[in-house]
Amino acid sequence: MIIDIQKVWIEDNYIFIKTKQGEVRNLAIQSFKLLRNASKKELLHFTTDKFGIHWPVLDEDLSYEGFFK
Repeated sequence: MIIDIQKVWIEDNYIFIKTKQGEVRNLAIQSFKLLRNASKKELLHFTTDKFGIHWPVLDEDLSYEGFFK
């Protein structure tokens, strides 16, 4: 499943995505062991592609599909 993402951001201990259709979804950072123990700087150092969000320094990946389950 490929989800068209317009924007990804972190705010108030949540990871947010916004689709090109305008739908906003979020997941709690506390739900992910590697992310909840990360510094603010590490959390903000992510990359995205058509499948998900990647934190290379933390070796963590989240798929966009996970935001819709």
